[in-house]
Amino acid sequence: MLIAGFPAGSWAANCYVVATGPAAECVVVDPGQDAAPGIAEIVREHRLKPVAVLLTHGHLDHMWSVTPVAGAYQATAWIHPADRHLLVDPMAGISRDSAATLLGGQYEFTEPDDVAELADGQRLELAGLEVVVDHTPGHTRGSVSFRTPYGEEISQVMFSGDLLFAGSIGRTDLPGGDHATMLATLRHKVLTLPDDVAVLPGHGQQTSIGHERVTNPFLLDLASGETAGRVARGL
Repeated sequence: MLIAGFPAGSWAANCYVVATGPAAECVVVDPGQDAAPGIAEIVREHRLKPVAVLLTHGHLDHMWSVTPVAGAYQATAWIHPADRHLLVDPMAGISRDSAATLLGGQYEFTEPDDVAELADGQRLELAGLEVVVDHTPGHTRGSVSFRTPYGEEISQVMFSGDLLFAGSIGRTDLPGGDHATMLATLRHKVLTLPDDVAVLPGHGQQTSIGHERVTNPFLLDLASGETAGRVARGL
């Protein structure tokens, strides 16, 4: 499998290009701010053809470039229906500080021509990949994660968006966020996964379920029944 990723834009949100190998169709995960040139470079280098754009959630740092990227490759954009409104009104989902950094800019956001909606437990066959969709609300109402089989030592790769990071989890104080929902998602959709699942998060470095299970303070608190007030991450 070919997975190429890079941090995009001023928020350094990770964008990923995923394919079965070179000279194949591919999917793009979370094309954030200024992600189009990086995607185009990966596509040229590996002779790929994007057929789908997968969005883990509707926050601006993860979907800024979805319309131009989907349009450039005539690809379908996939998003959970609870976050679909953010494609045209992204300011409804971001923090006051993040909105302030954009004031004065002339930005207009529209839906891609081809949008499809995601559902919990859905299995997508895209670019020769089998992608399992998990609805993982908490950071936003429509947050999802994507899992795809990988190999023997790593059974699956999980694109976690702003659900789970190395040493942290997604913040829940933004519009659409909910802490109790996040804890339920972590309990039922993260802690139930095998330790060998590799986690490619929306920000920061790669990790694994096993590593986070024994080191992530949020998961440790959850496993012990505590709910300490820690600082989470995200837009």
